[in-house]
Amino acid sequence: MTRRALPIGIQTFRKIREGNFYYVDKTGFALRLIAEGSHYFLSRPRRFGKSLFLDTLAELFEGNAALFAGLEAERRWDWSQRFPVIRVSFAEGVLGSRQALDRRIEDLIRINRDALGVSLYPDLDIPGQFGELIRQAHAHFGERVVVLVDEYDKPILDNITDPATAREMRDGLRNLYSVIKGQDAHIRFAFLTGVSKFSKVSLFSGLNNLRDITVDARYSAICGYTEADLDRVFAPELEGLDREQIRAWYNGYNWLGEAVYNPFDVLLMLDAREFRPWWFETGTPTFLVDVLTRDGFYTPRLSHLRADEALLSAFDVDHLAPEALLWQTGYLTFTGSRQIGARWEYSLGYPNLEVRTALNDSLAKALIGRPGQASELASRLYDILVATDIQALRQHIVSLFAAIPHQWHDGNEIARFEGFYASVFYSHLAALGLDLATEDASSHGRLDLRLRFNGQLWLFEFKVVELALEGAALQQIKDRRYPEKYRAEGLPMQLIGIEFSRQERTPVGFEVETLTP
Repeated sequence: MTRRALPIGIQTFRKIREGNFYYVDKTGFALRLIAEGSHYFLSRPRRFGKSLFLDTLAELFEGNAALFAGLEAERRWDWSQRFPVIRVSFAEGVLGSRQALDRRIEDLIRINRDALGVSLYPDLDIPGQFGELIRQAHAHFGERVVVLVDEYDKPILDNITDPATAREMRDGLRNLYSVIKGQDAHIRFAFLTGVSKFSKVSLFSGLNNLRDITVDARYSAICGYTEADLDRVFAPELEGLDREQIRAWYNGYNWLGEAVYNPFDVLLMLDAREFRPWWFETGTPTFLVDVLTRDGFYTPRLSHLRADEALLSAFDVDHLAPEALLWQTGYLTFTGSRQIGARWEYSLGYPNLEVRTALNDSLAKALIGRPGQASELASRLYDILVATDIQALRQHIVSLFAAIPHQWHDGNEIARFEGFYASVFYSHLAALGLDLATEDASSHGRLDLRLRFNGQLWLFEFKVVELALEGAALQQIKDRRYPEKYRAEGLPMQLIGIEFSRQERTPVGFEVETLTP
């Protein structure tokens, strides 16, 4: 196969097709959407190809046939028809006030007015201008209008730490989006995309004809690269790379259908020929980490959460459920679903190694309160595990909790939660990217933490005690016979019980028992 250029950072369909870049054909999804409906909403994490898909839709409706040569749409689309397309994107810049938002919307309306060659009545407010733009475009071209909205929620998300401003942005955007419902007779197709999935009541009030395809098995792979895409389209770039490692690092995003790779990660990895948290590094989730630590979120749960549909959709300025925030931003993904009576329940977990390690590294630094020291401690922990130095591990855990400033304890509610101690150690360990399982179930109960590393198994149990060592943590490992589950592996096992003083907020007990095969 002929090698092509990697479309890193390119979100323009024409540029990719005319510039001989690699392109994963998503036009089949576009055709299906157009055939089956007219008003859609899609939520996907950042840098997942939403903008490119919208641009593909625009070129399709505008009838630019030459760009689709060899693609699925070439033989299945009626190229004799052309539709007027209105594009609205909030991707550029950061808007800090309702006035700035209104000015941006008016500028977007002006850009579309000039591109379509229509004129609008003067002195109209924003809903009036937008509605008039749609009606005039329909009249001028003799075809109903296509409305494409990219990053529909960005003005809100950019101000999410300032609820008052975020609410103003929400109201301003609702003022704009409500027009789409009122102009239904003039609209052939509408597609809105963004990162978050705000409730229809809060943002799309009245726009009840939007079909949400965010969680739809048929459209799980509408953005991102599938296994087949990677092997077929990028085959010339894969030589010399470990496919299993690529899969472990970057695959695993799933919306109840086919799993996909993060396209941004894949392109950067193919270019640099090395594995790094490319996607995570472009947007460290400071706000997300703040929400999780503020709410005392038990971080070991991140690998196996359960949530219902209502909870995952409960995202608004005044109500930010951590589970919804984690899922919508791409730090957790679906690992399964089941129906319980009339209720759908979803299981969530990390999509891949990149997210698990990078997110927990950020969480560990936030929980410890000293990012520089957290990095140094993580490096030291790895060396201790390699050496199987139990005494060093004991001292390391003491040092880990001693590194947390007393002021941090006093000023943060999370330090009062029993799960704080396990959260600190779990995220500290998970940041290393090792084979780790939390609340590992057996017929006798759930072990807090299981680590498989360097030819050994490490079984950890945590307890919070009133003041002094009680020995209950290690005893629970033995009483509940947790090691039995792993005996068939024939590996040495380190049974480690760690106890923390509720009053002193430090480890007061560290008991170990070694089992040989």
